Amino acid sequence: MKPVLQSRLLPAALLVALVAAWEIVARQTGISALVLPAPSAVARTLWTSLATGYLWPHIGATVAEMLLGLALGGAAGLAMGVALAESAVLDRMLKPYVIVSQVVPKLALAPLFVLWFGFGLAPTVVMTALICFFPLMENTLTSLRQVDPDRLQLFRMLGATRLQTLLRLKLPAGLPGILAGLRVALVLALVGAVVGEFIGASQGLGAVIIAAQGMMDTPLMFAALAAIAAIGLLGYQAVLLLERRLLRSYANQP
Repeated sequence: MKPVLQSRLLPAALLVALVAAWEIVARQTGISALVLPAPSAVARTLWTSLATGYLWPHIGATVAEMLLGLALGGAAGLAMGVALAESAVLDRMLKPYVIVSQVVPKLALAPLFVLWFGFGLAPTVVMTALICFFPLMENTLTSLRQVDPDRLQLFRMLGATRLQTLLRLKLPAGLPGILAGLRVALVLALVGAVVGEFIGASQGLGAVIIAAQGMMDTPLMFAALAAIAAIGLLGYQAVLLLERRLLRSYANQP
């Protein structure tokens, strides 16, 4: 069996085995569907919710919040990482405040965000952006500081400016680490979007979970969780594809 085919079949086989075991446990142990619905019941609920169009607006809202938060937080994290890597003064001055901003639980700030920005899209996007900010900032900072000293010295001997050194040496060399931070940030963006929807949102998969909990509709809760997992997997694979293309393009440059 080819390694690529094997790497795809093994996760699928494990998923089938886990779902089958879940179905057997749910049917044979007599566990209430309110506690643990069978996968078949979850699949029916998910299919019905998609076919009737109930879930699509909520999926769209969650994806929009995730992408907006990722774009804002990622851009701010990348810029801050570059600034701290290029300036020791800024690093000493701002790094403690950046760390403090991250150790404060974002869920504890959610009521303040609702108070400041109102209900709806804005507070969730702000929370998501704050969660995405740190992984990209830290990975960018670390990656730019780990450039090969010999290559850095060569650029200095050739008279390259700081901007030329940054654009032609540091960023391309640090791209793997920066993109790794982007992968982490995307996963956290989805978590941030869903958690933000728990607080006062009327749309989104997080709001669906809260509503299903109030209605004691456990299959719908699991259906929403399945949709969240699918969004996360698709987003992660998209970032991996982007990473491969960017790294290949930089590797092919003269």
